[in-house]
Amino acid sequence: MIKELELEELDVNAMGDVLRKGKIRFTQLTNRISIQVKLIVAYIVIILIPIIVFSWYLFNSFYQNTIQDTLKKNLFILESEKANILNNIEIVGRTAQLSIADREVIDYLHNARELEVNELVDFNMNTFSNLQRLMFNNPNITNVRLFTDNPKTREIWPVIFKESRIAGRAWYKSVLAKKGTVWWEILQNEKDVMTRETSDNEAASTYVSLLREIYYPNDTHVGILEVDMLIDKFFQKTFSPIQDGQSHMLVVDRSGRIFTDTGSDFFKGMNLEQLRNDWEAHPHQEESNFTFKVGDTPYLCLSTPIDQLEAHLLNVVSLKNPVTQIKQTRNLFIAAAVVLIALLSVITYFLQSLILKKLHILRDSMKKVRRGDLNVQIDMDAGGEVGELAHHFRQMLKKMNELLVEAVNKQAATKEAELNSLKNQIDAHFLYNTLENLKMMAEVEAQYTISDALTSLGAMMRYSLKWSNDHVRLHDEIQHIQNYIGIMNIRYDGKLELKLDIPEGYLEQEVLKMSLQPLIENAVKHGMNVDKARRQGVVIMIRACKKEDWMIIEITDNGAGMSEQKLGELHEKIVMEDAHFHMKYSTQAARENEGNGIGLRNVTQRIKMYYGNECGIEIQSLEGEFTRVMMTLPYLILSGGMSADEKSTYR
Repeated sequence: MIKELELEELDVNAMGDVLRKGKIRFTQLTNRISIQVKLIVAYIVIILIPIIVFSWYLFNSFYQNTIQDTLKKNLFILESEKANILNNIEIVGRTAQLSIADREVIDYLHNARELEVNELVDFNMNTFSNLQRLMFNNPNITNVRLFTDNPKTREIWPVIFKESRIAGRAWYKSVLAKKGTVWWEILQNEKDVMTRETSDNEAASTYVSLLREIYYPNDTHVGILEVDMLIDKFFQKTFSPIQDGQSHMLVVDRSGRIFTDTGSDFFKGMNLEQLRNDWEAHPHQEESNFTFKVGDTPYLCLSTPIDQLEAHLLNVVSLKNPVTQIKQTRNLFIAAAVVLIALLSVITYFLQSLILKKLHILRDSMKKVRRGDLNVQIDMDAGGEVGELAHHFRQMLKKMNELLVEAVNKQAATKEAELNSLKNQIDAHFLYNTLENLKMMAEVEAQYTISDALTSLGAMMRYSLKWSNDHVRLHDEIQHIQNYIGIMNIRYDGKLELKLDIPEGYLEQEVLKMSLQPLIENAVKHGMNVDKARRQGVVIMIRACKKEDWMIIEITDNGAGMSEQKLGELHEKIVMEDAHFHMKYSTQAARENEGNGIGLRNVTQRIKMYYGNECGIEIQSLEGEFTRVMMTLPYLILSGGMSADEKSTYR
């Protein structure tokens, strides 16, 4: 069982792979097709689908209507034939009643003695002549025969016979079992009782016969009455040689025997036994019908019961001509639709060529730009979507040329900055040596405060001027801040206190160089801007904590704080677009120390540039109480924390 499930799972996976590959190939194929061809295909599909649906509905309705018309027409024919059959049943039944209505006939059959010659002559001249007259008056009646087992009764051909002549017939016992009730039987290949020879070559006919046992009085068997009508007379249309060739009738009796003109061309190639089996498989209700096929030819079979005979009359109708006409009409319609679609597709193709001509011009211009020709001139004043695309493409080329000029200027500025940096490096060595000499002089003079300040200043200068990498450890940035606080405490008489709440493992966190120093500088500059802070001092707390995949560095001071209005303006400056910011605050570029937010803005932009828009800084403040700056960075431990690939993802 487990193996079967595994095999089924493998089959499902293989099928899924085949479908995915097929989808990919189909996508690749459609991507190579031009938009003009796609539009033509879409146009054909849009027209073709309604035509297919409409034609299917139309011809299905037409087919159903044709079947209904054929059904009604042939049902009328079937009912007409049934009416004729019922009329023949009435004729045969009336003949049977008249045959035994004469009391002298019954007395002759039931006579207990042999009649004298004169009595026989009288019976023959009067009563027997009346019996013969019943047949002659209705030519459709073939035989009227009376059979008796009375040994005293003489046979008078062709009406009165001995019952022993029919004792061996298959229907004899069935008639006796009916006890005087009328019994209808189709006697197939029935041999005439008047034939004296019993040769196999003896001529036989098929009759529809009314058979009845005669009682007189009510409980005494007198004989058997038989009234015959030839089957082709009884079922006239069924056996008529004049047929329309599109339908034919047949009769199925209670035993399942089929009676029809089997020599008709209509039944050539048709298996009547199979037809009977199909008919028996369907319900035999009043006026039931069903369809079947013989080869490629469809047929409709209608059925109605003949209760007296316990038989059914069937009308088999060929649907070949109606279906052929429907198919011809359908094919003509499809051919006309195909020609119309082809003609409209050609017209649409040329119209689309005119519409897409300007789009092709735009495409060729893009190809030139891709090859490096940025001086493409697009002379197109078209309206609509194509004109809008051309306009935006021209604007894009203009912007690209401006960006290229800007990139060249930036490259030149970078080269100049590199030269200035080299010059500054040369000047920095002179400054380092000078500061080192001043430090040694201060130590010789026992001015240790000045010596420490010079040490911190030198460390700050080395950290600031030695810019080999944009990323440093948090430990390095904290050390630079400690040097800065050490120098600023000389100015503020030691009123600045720096507290650290950073777990040792987080000191290896990657941060941008000089990203924390502007935040500490703002805390000192603005925190010491009130009398309370100058008297009591300012405490600056730096905390670090990890939240999921992020490192949060929090810098809090208990200095002056700021109002909600100033805090809102500061937030606005930080997130403002460059062009808008420079336009609004360009006159304040030289007043960074007055708090125009450029330092915080630069830090935010650097963080977002290196780590993404999810990172940055958030500021909280309460006037007279505190200011808190929270910096969010990816959690990147430089010593064994993340792999080089993971770090490069953030850089």
